[in-house]
Amino acid sequence: MPGRSSSSSGSTGFISFSGIESALSSLKNFQSCISSGMETASSVAFDLVETQTEVSSEYSMDKAMVELAMMDRELSHYVKAVQSAISHVKEERPEKIPDLKLLVEKKFLALQNKNCDADFQNNAKFVQFKQQLKELKKQSAKPKEDGGHNEVDKIKDKDASRAGNERDGLQADREADGTEGVDEDMIVTQSQTNFICPITQVEMKKPVKNKVCGHTYEEEAIVRMIESKHRRKKKACCPKIGCSHTDVRMSDLIQDEALRRAIESHNKKKNRPSE
Repeated sequence: MPGRSSSSSGSTGFISFSGIESALSSLKNFQSCISSGMETASSVAFDLVETQTEVSSEYSMDKAMVELAMMDRELSHYVKAVQSAISHVKEERPEKIPDLKLLVEKKFLALQNKNCDADFQNNAKFVQFKQQLKELKKQSAKPKEDGGHNEVDKIKDKDASRAGNERDGLQADREADGTEGVDEDMIVTQSQTNFICPITQVEMKKPVKNKVCGHTYEEEAIVRMIESKHRRKKKACCPKIGCSHTDVRMSDLIQDEALRRAIESHNKKKNRPSE
């Protein structure tokens, strides 16, 4: 049993770590629960910003995200400590069975002592939450700053003439990637360009953002494009005109919740019956 030394033979002999490894598996499952909790807290926080609920409620969700990120970090450290202790015993093969509990605690405390606020920058969900919360706040503040006028409509009236530029030169890539057949004659206003996938040239429903270059695409379209390129042993370039990123990978893509909500909000306003 972990935490107790052998008093009979005094020798390590054969040590089975199956019980410990089974417990580790359960801990990793709990990490997925923490991840789900962070997704729920993010969604609630975004809802609060969209409905302009009092700041204290939003702050509670932000605090919850910090606490969940801390739990995730602590659990990760404990898993690493246990794994490190097992590896140590397997590699060193000491004559006497060490006190595994003490060994794990020592390694765990060593990891915990290195904790700092910068650790949260390594938590992808926490970083994504902060970035998208900031975007949603900006979007929610714009109508007030502009006297009630929707920013989307203002841009639409100003820059409609620049709408078609991003469609030029895309046909060859679409044919190679299985996305041909797009109506090249469709008129896209500048206001909606941010909502338009550079691959399909239609409004996105499940936008994903490229962490490297910051551009967004329809999830299904960019995944299909990447897979098509990889099947031909090629790298997938960002389909956004003018982007220099030449190696888009699946791991670069994250859900753009802020943009998805902005698109839905715009469509609701657009479809709302006029009074």
